[in-house]
Amino acid sequence: MKLGLSYQELGDLFDQNLIDKGSIDHVSIDTRKIVEGSNTLFVALKGEFRDGHHFIQEAYDKGVRLFLVEQNPDLNMNDASFIVVRDPLGALQNLAAYHRSKFEIPLIAITGSAGKTIVKEWLGQLLSKKFRVVRSPKSYNSQIGVALSLLEIRPDSEIAIIEAGISKPGEMAVLKELIRPTHGIFTMFGKAHRDNFSSAEEHIREKVKLFEGVESLIAHSSIELPKDDRTKFIDRDSYTFIDEIPFHTAISKDNASLAVAMAMELGVSEAEIREVLPDLEAVVLRMETFEGVDGSIIINDSYNLDIDAFRSSLEYQLSLAKDKERVVIVGTQDEHKKREVEELLQEFQPIRSHFVTSNSESSVDVKDCVVLIKGNRSLHMELLASQFRLKKHATFVEINLNSVRSNIQAIKKHLPDTTQVLAMVKAASYGSGEIKMAQYLEQIGIEYLGVAYADEGVELRNAGISLPILVMNAEPEGFQDCIKHDLEPAIFSVKQLHAFIGELIYAGRNAYPIHLVLETGMNRLGIAGSDLAQIIELLQAQPEVHIKSAYSHLATADDPKSDFVHEQAARFREMCSVLSKGLSYPYSKHLLNSSGALNFSEYHFDMVRLGIGMYGYLNANVDLEPALKWHSVVSQVKNIRVGDSVGYDRMKIASEDMTIAIIPVGYADGLRRSLSNGQGQLYIGNKPCEILGNICMDMTMIDVTGLDVKEGDSVEIIGENQTMEELAKRMNTIPYEVMTSISKRVHRIYSEE
Repeated sequence: MKLGLSYQELGDLFDQNLIDKGSIDHVSIDTRKIVEGSNTLFVALKGEFRDGHHFIQEAYDKGVRLFLVEQNPDLNMNDASFIVVRDPLGALQNLAAYHRSKFEIPLIAITGSAGKTIVKEWLGQLLSKKFRVVRSPKSYNSQIGVALSLLEIRPDSEIAIIEAGISKPGEMAVLKELIRPTHGIFTMFGKAHRDNFSSAEEHIREKVKLFEGVESLIAHSSIELPKDDRTKFIDRDSYTFIDEIPFHTAISKDNASLAVAMAMELGVSEAEIREVLPDLEAVVLRMETFEGVDGSIIINDSYNLDIDAFRSSLEYQLSLAKDKERVVIVGTQDEHKKREVEELLQEFQPIRSHFVTSNSESSVDVKDCVVLIKGNRSLHMELLASQFRLKKHATFVEINLNSVRSNIQAIKKHLPDTTQVLAMVKAASYGSGEIKMAQYLEQIGIEYLGVAYADEGVELRNAGISLPILVMNAEPEGFQDCIKHDLEPAIFSVKQLHAFIGELIYAGRNAYPIHLVLETGMNRLGIAGSDLAQIIELLQAQPEVHIKSAYSHLATADDPKSDFVHEQAARFREMCSVLSKGLSYPYSKHLLNSSGALNFSEYHFDMVRLGIGMYGYLNANVDLEPALKWHSVVSQVKNIRVGDSVGYDRMKIASEDMTIAIIPVGYADGLRRSLSNGQGQLYIGNKPCEILGNICMDMTMIDVTGLDVKEGDSVEIIGENQTMEELAKRMNTIPYEVMTSISKRVHRIYSEE
């Protein structure tokens, strides 16, 4: 954005006196995305995971001198100005509405239960040949996202396209007043967020508020709306030439038809549209992040070179990089596009850029860098991204970070506002990769991390993680590492406490944070009630330690009807009462894991520990999203004859001619051998394929008789067809074991919208 707002304008808008210090060109709500803040207004918003007021100092250190806040911070910032308002989000929306009022241009608002972002992007591509178009970045369609999107409108913009999404009653009226659309598109009407409305009728009434007073409305033909002169109902059969798009699914044709209809409404001819249709670019809403060669991190966002999307990608790279050097590799043969990119990159200096004209140019030095790869779809820059991948194993696990965030949000809705979240990242974060997951959890505002052993915590510290880290199995061999790296050990015995205090005395440390594990019935590590008096005596006598929390584990948290949970909770409260009488300061208490947090709300206490629930694998009455997919590819296809055998020990003898496929995944990757010889199955093209013979260490053979299968075809191990729970059941185990058993040699890819 390039707002050019004067301090006088902002002072008048918010009825406050501001000393003129130049102009404001940018508005930021995230300090991680600020490159140079001297012309930036920082808005301190309170969200589900973090409070922007806690980052005022960080914004100041990056050069910000104007802040929109709910309360004046108690900080020494004499050269900074603070606009204090009752509701910073409302104030941000007022600023966006004021900016919107400056432009008398066509503004298309898009809403619907699905397809909003795709229709917006394709409409943008259709209009951009004729107009200067600005549109919402990515899928910015929330109360915050719409405000930020409107602030992207520039003086030279000729058309704006803004997405609007709602999840509850009352939200669309606010967005309508912000956007004030002249035209509208209603993509689809489905059941997303339906539970928050009393009926489907109320839900659709809320959505159509956006279109009150528009000059024209394009709606999908499946939506039941009153028919009037301003509304056109469109579907994939509306235009005979829609088959010219490079995508062949029915929903793609529906979305393209909606975009075509609006483009025509705004004066683009059929001939101009048909010139663009074959080159419509895939809308990739998720960036893939993976570990690269030479200590690099690779962000694969290589499917298009849209400038607005590029800006979002650069902001994401900036937030991920911290102190690492940033490198961008851009694939384009278009000199005009290259100049646009170079102009954009000036805003993100220092950054090292490389322009390439083919996906085979891989001579860029990426050592210890965060590398963003972008390019036109025709150059297939994803092939270049794959060259930088650290591991070449064709089998990979994809972790959807948006699903992780959504699951945490879903569980937090059941918690009191004062209850914090400790996220468990032990055992390589349940197999999902401890460093990347810890970085993401810190990024979204989780308060605490938990690991099993000190060396896991050391890895996180070496990766730059600064959150408090609880070490649950703190062994004497790891005490020095705990102290050196500010890791907080769990103490489970008098002997262990003595030993740790000894290390602290040697290191000259006082008031070191520790946690007490209380034995309430699980009969694992834990301090018995009979030892509490001795523990308290030590705590009173030794200034070297300070209790941060006391906690215990429930044996039957998965069972909402378990009486034993209440027995354990009663013991826990009793032991905490004894402990509190012996201490002169307060401490946190926590008892519940993911299941317990949902099943036993009376025991939320000060913190809950989330583990596998973050990934969506809980038997609980809450809507969670599976966050993990496990895929491989077909290495080879073979035809075998009656009597031929398959694999070790000839466990499968063909009773008829068959076609088999060899998949590069075996029990060393985590695909347990118990799935051999028909006990398990993998999926190709949504079709189940039985596992033949014994699973090998590195390979598995499956039956693909009658299927059109070729080398390189994708194979699903866990995904839409075979869930984590289904695979675990076939393996006679639980999702925890499936996740933690996936080998480190299996590549991890992280996707985020």
